[in-house]
Amino acid sequence: MKKTIFLPGLIALFIVSGINAQTIDVSAKGEAFVHYWSEGVCAGRVNEGLRAGWIEQLQTVKQHCGFKYLRMHGLFDDDMFVYFEKSDGKAVYNWQYVDEVYDRMLNLGVKPFVELSFFPEKIAADNGQIQMWYRNRIGFDPARLPKWYELVKNFTQHVVERYGIDEVRTWYFEVWNEPNLNMNPKAGFFSGTKSDYFKLYKASAEAVKSIDPQLKVGGPATSNFTADTRFDGEVYDPSKSRFYPQDKINRQQWKGTWIEDFIAYCEKENLPLDFISTHPYPTDYALDPESGRSKDAIRYVYSLRDDIEWIRKQLSKSKYPNAEIHLTEWSTSPNSRDIMHDVLPPAAYIIKANLDCLGMTNSLMYWTFTDIFEEKGGGENIFHGGFGLINFQGLVKPAFHAYRMLHQLGDEKLYYADPLFVSRSSETGKITAIAFNYPAEYEQHVPAARNFNHYMEASEKQLAFTLKGLKPYATFIVEILDKENGNVYDDWKEIGAPHSPTREEISYLKKQAWNTAKKTIRADEHGEIHISQKLDAWTCMLIKEL
Repeated sequence: MKKTIFLPGLIALFIVSGINAQTIDVSAKGEAFVHYWSEGVCAGRVNEGLRAGWIEQLQTVKQHCGFKYLRMHGLFDDDMFVYFEKSDGKAVYNWQYVDEVYDRMLNLGVKPFVELSFFPEKIAADNGQIQMWYRNRIGFDPARLPKWYELVKNFTQHVVERYGIDEVRTWYFEVWNEPNLNMNPKAGFFSGTKSDYFKLYKASAEAVKSIDPQLKVGGPATSNFTADTRFDGEVYDPSKSRFYPQDKINRQQWKGTWIEDFIAYCEKENLPLDFISTHPYPTDYALDPESGRSKDAIRYVYSLRDDIEWIRKQLSKSKYPNAEIHLTEWSTSPNSRDIMHDVLPPAAYIIKANLDCLGMTNSLMYWTFTDIFEEKGGGENIFHGGFGLINFQGLVKPAFHAYRMLHQLGDEKLYYADPLFVSRSSETGKITAIAFNYPAEYEQHVPAARNFNHYMEASEKQLAFTLKGLKPYATFIVEILDKENGNVYDDWKEIGAPHSPTREEISYLKKQAWNTAKKTIRADEHGEIHISQKLDAWTCMLIKEL
């Protein structure tokens, strides 16, 4: 069994001689900030929300991570049974399945970030492309665009009637998912051209706004940023893609796919654009996530900041300078079989990337909150590199703990310099800090599956700081997430990596998944705490005033 390493010292963690410590006065004026990391999170498709385990896990992430919105694919897929046509061609709309999912979400305090996708059979193109085992339909037929308009309009009217206009005005309506991955028989999400998507956006936006002009609509929900011209034309052109090796990939100008053309189209057509959405994964080749070039096309840890800055520049020079920015998918990679998703490094990456981009975007939505996710079918093992913060059996991963720690921060920034962020709650005045070790060796490429066997070989960091201005003898809880504590993948490996764990093994693993190292410390009589702690690679540390 593992040895839990507890933090030293009940009264304080003492300064190691020779370490240059930073002193932070927690009584100083702070800078207000918003927890944009908890604005929203994602799930696979709406139909999965009909499952008890999915709802239980959503309740867990709501309680501990605070997510306000949830985005999902497949609202209008055939497995949601929303659209029927009578023999005379008259449409019949059925919202029972949608209502069930939305009712349960809202009961938990989670709002829909509505993704308007995909086509029901009777609206999709005849003999059009069908993706995934659950047969989502992506074939665009311009002759059936009026049917799509009426579907979106009827759906919008229905949710307004069911939940009230004041509630639905707080929602977001995003048109489609990654339509730039088009005309691809293996991994596409839209069988149509760029211009076809623009027409789809126009019809969708006008349908939503016809119910109430204050409802918020946006797009284009495109995939990865690119540094070549493969998406410049009407359809994806792989012959124009360019691979950049690691020594050159971070020197390129990366651009959001279709965003410039999309903004120009909305301006030309005088269309509403309440928000821009896109998916800034720190990798390239979204169409090729498991083999070939994508394994070596990994950008640096600051790519998220660069991408947001690029979007902000496009909006600033457009007719939509006040449009919100919602990054509606994001994680270390767009690969649902990337084993790195299950282990420790993403936790430090999540914390660093979010803190580095404080105040730059309205949301950054992790893809996804759960491994109850089936784009490629079910995982062949309980840990298979799934996107989720929680695995199928309900085992929380280190990435979950990262969001849980971020959620506990206050709303006033007092100090930030990697690896330490110090905050204060404007409501309670209490102090919460996060420290993390995102190793320098991985600054030029975000950790991915190719690094799996060597990620713990990265360098440690020495944390040393003083908090002053506290109440005398103020009590703090210090919590450590590291390789040995809260890293459930290793616990699973230690018991033999059972393919189908017994009920007793699952119970044990659930306890271990939550078993971060914890220790209580107190300030001295002068209201100071002196903390020194070695942070091994990828370690994350929460220091919270009780």
